Amino acid sequence: MGSIFGAALLTLTAASRVVERMVSFSVGVLLATALLHSLPEAFESGADPRALFGTLLAGLLGFFLLEKVALLRHSHHHEGDGHHHHHGHDREEAGRSGLTILVGDTFHNFADGIVIAAAFLADPHIGLVTALAIAAHEIPQEVGDFIVLLNAGFSKARAFAFNLLSSVAAIAGGLVGYFLLDQMSSWIPYVLVIASSSFVYIAVSDLMPQMQRKPRWRESIIQVVLVATGICAIYFVTKDVHHAHGEGHAHGVAAPAR
Repeated sequence: MGSIFGAALLTLTAASRVVERMVSFSVGVLLATALLHSLPEAFESGADPRALFGTLLAGLLGFFLLEKVALLRHSHHHEGDGHHHHHGHDREEAGRSGLTILVGDTFHNFADGIVIAAAFLADPHIGLVTALAIAAHEIPQEVGDFIVLLNAGFSKARAFAFNLLSSVAAIAGGLVGYFLLDQMSSWIPYVLVIASSSFVYIAVSDLMPQMQRKPRWRESIIQVVLVATGICAIYFVTKDVHHAHGEGHAHGVAAPAR
């Protein structure tokens, strides 16, 4: 929740033009979170790679199907495009696209909660280090999520409220991890893969096509710089997280002393 407040402070005071440009930053953050953090974490767990790739495929196709039935994504109509929609129609439809990122973030937060519980059960010091590391990497990720929600048509108040609600999944994960760690630990890699599939899907299917609509050289250079900035932000704040997570997994599963 502290990460949410920090990300909100950095994001929700920005002007609309800044938010529009920061879509590129969000692409870097989402792809780096999925490909440099969550997926490596899942595959280093020892789970069957074929099962993890199958889960990734199912996640990507699942979000595609949800988009097709218009549950989570907006139709690409615009007010004034000749279609007779009521005023505000596009904002309502666009809001559905933001739910994709909220679903993925909820899975991610839930998995983080389980990992934190495992680490604290192993050793309070390891638990504290793990919790602080996760909180640190959540800030740039949540900035990216805020950008996605604002870009999807959410008001600042709704973006903040839904992101805060999504963060509660970490508390649920912590409680589940505390009471059912032995049974739940094997599911963590699959939860992380599902979260990753939503991050990759929203970045590739929704945000990157928006970036392609601005082919001017100056805009393209700015986009590349912002994508690289998002990737670097995630890389530098997560490079020590895997070590802390690894200790939490190893100690928490092997010796869940209460």
